[in-house]
Amino acid sequence: MRDAPPRVDNGVAANKVPNKIAVLILQHPQEQDRVLGTARLITDTLENSRVVIGLSWRNLGHALGAPAEPRHWGVLYLGSAQMRDLARSSGPLLAVDRKGAPLADQAAARAGLAGVVALDGNWAQAKALWWRNAWLTRLRRFVVVPSGPSLYGDLRREARAGAVSTLEAVALALTALEDDPTVAEQLLQPFRELIAAARKAGIRDSKRDRRGRR
Repeated sequence: MRDAPPRVDNGVAANKVPNKIAVLILQHPQEQDRVLGTARLITDTLENSRVVIGLSWRNLGHALGAPAEPRHWGVLYLGSAQMRDLARSSGPLLAVDRKGAPLADQAAARAGLAGVVALDGNWAQAKALWWRNAWLTRLRRFVVVPSGPSLYGDLRREARAGAVSTLEAVALALTALEDDPTVAEQLLQPFRELIAAARKAGIRDSKRDRRGRR
């Protein structure tokens, strides 16, 4: 029997989206003050989500703040551009093995999944989070496969073609895992509003952003 998804009370109104697959965001400390960051939009929108800020945690339960079985959790893996190109025909989410090769039985790889972990930060920061938290290697690995460019457009430059925001990655993952595109749409709406407000105010990320998996 899989572990029950954590119910995190963020003190926000009860009209949040009741996602079935829990979302845990590990946010690099240098990402938390980004004006165009998306982690808080995720937790403000999804009922079953949590963001924790730091560099390392002892294990999944420590980061989650609740008991959890690693074998029932996945991580949005730092897939290479070549890996994403290989996965174009698979849909928005591809389960891979430890070497990055697509698993033959994608349905089995998703079966019994309780939650997913997303790494929030630019490419270098996400890699730091990955290497500082060895317990992540015990989770199932999934590569997000965007069908187009990020909604960020020119507001936040990416190092690689196909890189998207943490919110967009989570939206794509939940679309595949919950087979419900309305969850993604409800996540993307506040992101579109953030982008529109930033453009109206003339705000953009002035630093080159080297995020790669998103």
